[in-house]
Amino acid sequence: MRVFANPVGSGSLWFDNLATADGTPVAYDPQARAFVPMPPFCINRDVIGCNWIAPKEGAFCRACAMTALAPDPSLPNAIPNWAQTEAAKRWVLDNLGRWHWFRPEDPGAPPVFHLLAEGPTPVPMGHIEGVVTISVAEVDPVLVTTRREALEEPYRTMIGHMRHEISHMLWWRLSLREDFINAFREMFGDERQDYQAALQHHYQDGPPPDWKERYLTTYASAHPHEDWAETAAHLLHLTDIADSFAASDLTSPELPGPQWDPYAEPDAERLIYVAAALTVGVNHVNRSMGLPDLYPFVLSETARRKLAFVHDWLRRGAQGL
Repeated sequence: MRVFANPVGSGSLWFDNLATADGTPVAYDPQARAFVPMPPFCINRDVIGCNWIAPKEGAFCRACAMTALAPDPSLPNAIPNWAQTEAAKRWVLDNLGRWHWFRPEDPGAPPVFHLLAEGPTPVPMGHIEGVVTISVAEVDPVLVTTRREALEEPYRTMIGHMRHEISHMLWWRLSLREDFINAFREMFGDERQDYQAALQHHYQDGPPPDWKERYLTTYASAHPHEDWAETAAHLLHLTDIADSFAASDLTSPELPGPQWDPYAEPDAERLIYVAAALTVGVNHVNRSMGLPDLYPFVLSETARRKLAFVHDWLRRGAQGL
């Protein structure tokens, strides 16, 4: 994620800012990729702290307009959890916008979000034909830790969920292209195999013994759909890590240059190599504070080929190139 210029003075702004250091209200314009100091602001600004601009007074911003179902406000912590969930959604949508996904120039359908609070039973998260369902309770740190340990998932955050489920939606968009679906099956396998049976087998028997050589995560081994979604989410993780590192004016001999833009990098192998090298250093910094590794994954040769495949399609797919 970029670091942004203050439109009314000196200093910088971060992606989630609602005001400058001196208190001047600002909002993010996702089309210009810049902060502006004037309305119209999103109607959700006072409700959940949305900091994007709207097309007109009293309207939703581009991101909030994609939410067809919002959480039941009568459920505990529904509104603050929704606010954090929408913030994660805006972050991921803006990342994907760097490759033209879901912007006005994208000729395809944007995702529709159902963001739901949890009552007595958990909300099943997933994607069906353009609709992404997310449990806003997944921002709760206690619940996330419990599920992370129960499901043996070392990385479980709301941004991670957004990237994974939106990746399913991206596959749905791309699968309308015959050239994509044939190439996908050659790389990931035939997604027409029984999905529910594959998941049942995965949860009963676990991943194959050699999963680390073929997949990024154990869950990726369950079915080609999940392999794609996990791989695409990781491609987004790595690209944004590299972009945020460079935008923060941090330096490393691994960076190709001072003006390098990871989202504009056409060479997938170069991007993956640089991002993976940067995570080693950032993981080491986290350990100095007793924190878990930022990116606790090892990239096999097969995983790198899959990441490169996703990179190629996400960079050119939104505009049908």
